[in-house]
Amino acid sequence: MQVKDLTIDELKTLIRETVMETLEELLPDPDEGRTLKQEFEQELLEIQKRRERGFQGIPAREVMHRLGLGG
Repeated sequence: MQVKDLTIDELKTLIRETVMETLEELLPDPDEGRTLKQEFEQELLEIQKRRERGFQGIPAREVMHRLGLGG
């Protein structure tokens, strides 16, 4: 398959994946090899479960407004 045969969504996906791969190659993970505290890991898993159920969270603009950071 050639690029000219891709749909716009397929091209966007290809570009996104290429950018992510390039960033991963160029920018090492500073947390690689480190472990998470069990409480923090549990909190992250709960956030992931909420997102899987469709919970969107608070938009960044709203957080900035609540904290008085403009916006």
